[in-house]
Amino acid sequence: MFKGTIIQYFHWYIPNDGNLWNNLRADAPRLKSLGFSAVWLPPACKCADGINGTGYDIYDLFDLGEFDQKGSVKTKFGSKDEYIEAIKAIHDHQMQAMVDVVLNHKAGGDELEKITVVRVNPDNRKEAVSEPFEIEAYTKFTFPGRNKKYSEYLWDSKCFTGVDKAKGIDGNGIFRILNNNGDNWQDMIYDENGNYDFLMFNDIDFRNESVRGELNYWGKWYYDQVHFDGVRLDAVKHMPYWFYNEWLDELRKNTGQEIFAVAEFWSPGETELLVKYLEVTNGRVSLFDATLQQNFHHASRQGKDFDISKIFDDTLVKIHPEKTVTVVSNHDTQPLQALEAPVEVWFKPIAYSLILLRDGGYPCVFYPDLYGGHYKDKDKQGNEQEIWLQKTENIEKLLQVRCDHAYGIQRDYFDHPNCIGWTREGDGEHSGCAVLISTGDEGNKNMEAGKRYAGRIFFDALGKRNEEVTINEDGWGNFFSPAGSLSVWIEKI
Repeated sequence: MFKGTIIQYFHWYIPNDGNLWNNLRADAPRLKSLGFSAVWLPPACKCADGINGTGYDIYDLFDLGEFDQKGSVKTKFGSKDEYIEAIKAIHDHQMQAMVDVVLNHKAGGDELEKITVVRVNPDNRKEAVSEPFEIEAYTKFTFPGRNKKYSEYLWDSKCFTGVDKAKGIDGNGIFRILNNNGDNWQDMIYDENGNYDFLMFNDIDFRNESVRGELNYWGKWYYDQVHFDGVRLDAVKHMPYWFYNEWLDELRKNTGQEIFAVAEFWSPGETELLVKYLEVTNGRVSLFDATLQQNFHHASRQGKDFDISKIFDDTLVKIHPEKTVTVVSNHDTQPLQALEAPVEVWFKPIAYSLILLRDGGYPCVFYPDLYGGHYKDKDKQGNEQEIWLQKTENIEKLLQVRCDHAYGIQRDYFDHPNCIGWTREGDGEHSGCAVLISTGDEGNKNMEAGKRYAGRIFFDALGKRNEEVTINEDGWGNFFSPAGSLSVWIEKI
């Protein structure tokens, strides 16, 4: 039985020392030993901000740290050769490489163009707040450092729907480009801000057939360079769904591989939109469960005032577990980022037990939750903050229990607002486990482990409780949890 676990091997503030690929290559044996099946890598293409770019300010798709562009040859994470070696190490240790694909926008154009635009209301992009007028914007991409190697395609204003900067105009705005590709923004599957096609930088127009042809060509080129196994698709909320239907079909056909795809449609509390996206993409992608991550955030802040028995209410993993990637945190939700929704330290082991030790969903562990993290940045008020992210307590033990015991029939006991639990009966090759969580006082619950365990003894693998639990002849045991924490019970051999 496949029991995969992803690690997101980066966060927003990874040092820009060009060493991430080398670190990953050295770390691959440990990741495998912890039970990871896939490694999600940050965007590897050259950024507008060169070695300081996070990967999402995408400049040249064909520069994986090979050309002297934007002030450096390497990206923030290393050189192309180091990237290829890191992916080879992933494959050598029987894990999959999942690359981050950023096709919503481009940044750092090389030359100005005069273009006709209308300025729109940021809160309602369907509303023009100016008559058509002419601006100069960096919409021409010639990639002089690459000098047409790999691709001769040159991007210009006909490739974009809009921009957020114009020469001679102070501050940012949203300027919709008037061209021959359509009279308005591209159609989205929902109506936030009237139309949320535009997100940032130069927004790519997928109605342009030559653009789609270039991106289809790039997908096969990228695969041929590094032989990735999966893709994480950035910002699909701001892209027409039909584009990725076409792009993924072409990628899978051209490579002959059933490339795994998980898309970022970040809309917490609006799970119906995620369900709709799964429907219109017709099984081509999985999605991150934004609502579950939000529930973890709120539960960690509210403590015993949050009804933990409802933690999976309205989540995607409850509706479509086979198409859901579950997360506790990611680079967008970490402190000081745009979608900031941190999960408090005390609750993180609980949250990870809820995605690692249960049936359903494809769990993803965030880099600082395994390694810790430290950085400084400004908050939304402009004040500098220093952030220390602690490694999640017992994360290695939870990963080990996932590998060794989280199998078989699952029985749920979500019957109390502050104390919930479940058991996994195990299968022919693995013994099971019992998990009890308390977000209030210490708790206990009578739960069925299975008759196969009658007379056997269970102990807390996390060492939170010292007592042992003997399973009765009917397969039941009375399990315990410390206050504001959890215990994970496995058979004593």
